[in-house]
Amino acid sequence: MNKCSNLIGNIFWEGYYLGFADLPRRRQLPFRVHRTEGLIVSVSIDAARRMSLGEQFARRARKHPERPAFSFGDVHRTYGEMDSRITRLARGLQSLGVGRGDRVAVFMQNRLEVIESYFAIVRLGAIAVPVNFRLTPHEAQYVVENSGSRVLLADDVLAADAAAVRDALDQDVQLVVCGGDHDRVGALAYEAVLCGDDSDLGIDVDENDPAFIMYTSGTTGRPKGAVITHMNLMMNSMTAMVGQDIATDGEVWLSGLPLFHIGGLNGILNYVMAGGHTILMPSGNFAAEDVVAHFERDKVTSCYFVPTQWKEICAVPGVTERAASLRRISWGASIAPPSVLQAMADAFPGTPNFNMFGQTEMSSVTCVLRGEDAIRKMGTVGTPVPDVEARIVDEDMNDVRQGEVGEIVYRGPTVMKEYWQNAEATAEAFRGGWFHSGDLCVMDEEGFITVVDRAKDMIISGGENIYCAEVEAAIDAHPKVAEVAVVGTPHPKWVETPVAYVVPTNPADPPTEDEVIAWCRERLASYKKPSAVIVADVLPRNASGKVQKFKLRNSAAAPRP
Repeated sequence: MNKCSNLIGNIFWEGYYLGFADLPRRRQLPFRVHRTEGLIVSVSIDAARRMSLGEQFARRARKHPERPAFSFGDVHRTYGEMDSRITRLARGLQSLGVGRGDRVAVFMQNRLEVIESYFAIVRLGAIAVPVNFRLTPHEAQYVVENSGSRVLLADDVLAADAAAVRDALDQDVQLVVCGGDHDRVGALAYEAVLCGDDSDLGIDVDENDPAFIMYTSGTTGRPKGAVITHMNLMMNSMTAMVGQDIATDGEVWLSGLPLFHIGGLNGILNYVMAGGHTILMPSGNFAAEDVVAHFERDKVTSCYFVPTQWKEICAVPGVTERAASLRRISWGASIAPPSVLQAMADAFPGTPNFNMFGQTEMSSVTCVLRGEDAIRKMGTVGTPVPDVEARIVDEDMNDVRQGEVGEIVYRGPTVMKEYWQNAEATAEAFRGGWFHSGDLCVMDEEGFITVVDRAKDMIISGGENIYCAEVEAAIDAHPKVAEVAVVGTPHPKWVETPVAYVVPTNPADPPTEDEVIAWCRERLASYKKPSAVIVADVLPRNASGKVQKFKLRNSAAAPRP
């Protein structure tokens, strides 16, 4: 048996030796034993090869238990400490009846307990349901109810809203609150749920099992739950690590996105895979100076912000010298005006700049504009990542000609499994055997893709297609305009007509409607110019930075005094 023991003791997977002496501490892996030409050969079951998220975190903790993993304010935890708390929380959730396939909703602002909760839930083989912390109790109730969650984890800030959700539901939901007075809302205390046993759970989670139900941002109405598997997220992370040259040593990720968002989740996973240190920023109250202070103090190597935030970051005095440790920067969630991209290039010369384009249902990145092309192909979203196949098609699923507008559709291992309990929406999204993104795009002769508009945002005025992004780009160049969003509104003659909402650069001197329309006449075909210009203090945005155009459409369609 010595030969068998030696073989078992040297099973190698992804750079980790599963030493035989270590097996009692981890999962007791059963082996099928075969005899071949007099030698005893061991073959591990699939559990030794798993790509599940909970197992991936455990591997990092075994390899680097003392390495810094996460920081939030004054709280710092190593991989070993975090892994112990994750397992203890998983056992606590088990005691509340959570098992494989059950859903657990997480209704918290950014904090370390969100990360612990996600990994604890998926380690059980259950499904995590992130809930946008900006939702009203009524909106959050829909997510919890639609997902069928049996436990709701909340923080003290949202405890009252979470209790209102629980009390309004017909189903029984156990409320757990961290960081505050749980008794006030009749909930269990988060720390009390953590049990004392952090030994391995012994649960084998298939990488093709659902890990998350991510509810879409709702920019067009009621959200749908995209079912994302462990493999979906792992493939997205591996593509990011290779494509952005994310190293295994010295990486510090500054996480500014909300963790209920697919982008916030992916950022965490990418740097867990690399064994990096994640610094989590609090939710809301974005301050560019705070970001730059983190660059300088924590030697940040990578970060992601939306274009409106990058605009402010680039304007911080001394940002170039204070961000000397950056190895890469990235952005997404909305189209960045050329002025913002140029500001980033000026503030961070020589630092690769990645535009991460995608959507929740694709787990999420589908196209990347890589650093070496950031200036040359400014305004595009780059080319499809290696594991995503993309086509640009017409309504009949025929490929459009180069330079023509069509909808971009996808195939690949990052495509979601389905929409939760919504067979009709799933069938529509996957018609023709491809996932339909809803994005209208064009591809140039080098294969670079430009997003023209969301299909549902396209305006058809007098039989002519008007792409809002084109009109927005023209208006954005006006010196008196800081931000702009264009939507369609009903018109008695033309069916639809564009309306522009502008945020002035100087509130004391906003552009007039005549000024903006005259500006557009010089730069666009006459039918593309807005029929009305409305000055706004701010544009309505969701938590991921996307303009909520359905709100602007409703406002534009309302009768004016």
